[in-house]
Amino acid sequence: MTTPQPAPERPHVLDETEDAGALDAFLAVRPQLFGIAYRMLGGVAEAEDVVQDAWIRWQGTDRAVVRNPAAFPTTVTTRLAITAATSARARRETYVGPWLPEPVDTSGDPALGAERAEALELATLLLMERLSPLERAVYVLREAFGYPYRRIADILDLTEAHARQLARRARDRLGTREAVPVDPGEHGRLLDELVAAAHEGDLARFERYLADDVVARPDGGGRVHASRVELVGLARVALFLDNVWRKYWNAGAVRVVEANGLPAIVVDVDGAPFALVALDIAAGRVEHVFVQVNPDKLARYAAAS
Repeated sequence: MTTPQPAPERPHVLDETEDAGALDAFLAVRPQLFGIAYRMLGGVAEAEDVVQDAWIRWQGTDRAVVRNPAAFPTTVTTRLAITAATSARARRETYVGPWLPEPVDTSGDPALGAERAEALELATLLLMERLSPLERAVYVLREAFGYPYRRIADILDLTEAHARQLARRARDRLGTREAVPVDPGEHGRLLDELVAAAHEGDLARFERYLADDVVARPDGGGRVHASRVELVGLARVALFLDNVWRKYWNAGAVRVVEANGLPAIVVDVDGAPFALVALDIAAGRVEHVFVQVNPDKLARYAAAS
């Protein structure tokens, strides 16, 4: 006699009530999920892809067997972002010229900047490129979102001691500079000084705010003409700013925007964003000038018509 075979297990199918509940639960944490992915990857499109992938996995999961439904999307998003960060690091080895994170308009997405400011500023995101993807995840969860080490260990499938070790290693590699409070008013004032000096054709007026070892980092990504090396030192950076303003930006319209929680300026040429300039300031001096001219990273700063 043939032994009856058990019927194959049917996949869990959400009914309308479950589906609505799944969507509501996910939307409630989506801003934080995007915040984690963006800080991990430094790109808006990449972060949105990770969050979308997390939603697909959340939607297809039988939440009746999930021990902690509220934590599930965060865990999935963080682990997906680690994988994506590993691929992104490999791609940046062939990036044309210096790489900068894609600036994000936190005035248009206030939820992104609602958590702690750590690991959101462009300067810190750039420093975080020194970290391994796992170190970066620990740093983001701990410093930007204040997760306890036990929770971080659960998300990353580590021991709590290992999570603490990774956090210490990340802080050591980044140094302590990012712990200094940032004054948005000071950024705004120095940006005003830069714009005024440029319009008057007197960049020497702005030079006194530059640190002796100031660095200008332009990102054209091979899409537009831009320096393919960083420019270091007061004289070179001042000359660089003078040249780009006279050659490319003088006929443009300058407006103040918010980028990664701090004031920045966008130069519009022919009605489209041509460059975003952001400053990294410490002790009243400009230490870095970030010049984003890669059009792929400026589309979200298109002026409202």
